[in-house]
Amino acid sequence: MLELTLQTSGRATAIDPSTRDLLKNSFYGTYDRKELELSVEETLYLLDMRNAACAQAGRQVSFNQLASRFWKTNKFVARYFTYKDWRDRGLVAIIPGQHYSEPNQTTIKKYPSSKLRLPSIKLHGAFYKTDFITMLEEEDAGKELYEKFWFGQYGSYKASEKGKANKLDIFEAQFLIDEGKLELTNMSNDSLAKLAGSRRKEFPSLYDVYRDWREKGYVVKTGFKFGTHFRLYFPGAKPMKAGNGDWTHSKHVIHVFPKSSRLLISEWARAIRVAHSVRKTFILAVPGKTSNAKQEIDYVLYHRHGGEADNPNNSSPKYAMLSLSEDEYIGGQELAGALDRAKRMRLELLLAIADRETAVTYYHVKQIKLQGSENDYFEIDWLQP
Repeated sequence: MLELTLQTSGRATAIDPSTRDLLKNSFYGTYDRKELELSVEETLYLLDMRNAACAQAGRQVSFNQLASRFWKTNKFVARYFTYKDWRDRGLVAIIPGQHYSEPNQTTIKKYPSSKLRLPSIKLHGAFYKTDFITMLEEEDAGKELYEKFWFGQYGSYKASEKGKANKLDIFEAQFLIDEGKLELTNMSNDSLAKLAGSRRKEFPSLYDVYRDWREKGYVVKTGFKFGTHFRLYFPGAKPMKAGNGDWTHSKHVIHVFPKSSRLLISEWARAIRVAHSVRKTFILAVPGKTSNAKQEIDYVLYHRHGGEADNPNNSSPKYAMLSLSEDEYIGGQELAGALDRAKRMRLELLLAIADRETAVTYYHVKQIKLQGSENDYFEIDWLQP
């Protein structure tokens, strides 16, 4: 039996040589001067899964007796169950600050960039306030704008021959106004952004992301059908059928997460699942450069290499884990801080979400490099460890 001694600090130690050596070889705890000190999560795991015995002043301490000392700690249960799940998979998780070898640089996905070059045109349109739609007056120029640059919707969706008017959404209209290509006939151009901001407080952040991708040659359309803000097409995409008779389908969706906003984890995860169910890459946009907000990482994780589980003796860690629960809220500032912390640790961020049945779902966050952008973008993929 594994024999542990609970200290007044709440941390347990393994003094018994056989227990100490067994745990040390299994990559538990911090070894110092013939004593192995364990974190609370490690101790609870050994009590829960390894039939360990933990005593303090000669009296046995149960799982709940130890855990109750920390029940007010932020995310305590989520932290324990995400740690447990990783260990149950035969993988090593250590507490940040414990010694580990320097990892490699984190993966950065590079996205191509090209400058959007619009023709020398002057368009006029009427803005419909309750619908946030602008109807263009020029039929030929509106059709050219749609077919060559995929702005608006000419005719009907996937049936451009059904109608002569091009309809712009609020982001497309604002972009063309900023580019000097559109003038509104029923209100001043300057009023559009103010009206949008009064109706939808996150409009400036959404438009910032829209403009960032659009001016670099990408086509950005509504992501309503997929539960996100935008769907994304790479430069050169057109709204007509290709030569093989197939429509161009988006392969990416974008969800904008301003640092000032907060979102229930279950709602946030649902958007990612919808994107993955239709085989689209989920891109998280965090407008503005990451600030100096501090967010602690819960665990440093080792994964697998060549089919074998990695450990501190044969490899470097791969992920920094942020533990979350289904029923908590996450803020844009908090997530940005976690992403920044992971980058400074030279690790890739892994979000581990424990649901109400204590099952854990993992999301791998990879940084995107968009040439010339001042925003932070990340691909988020479901991960099966």
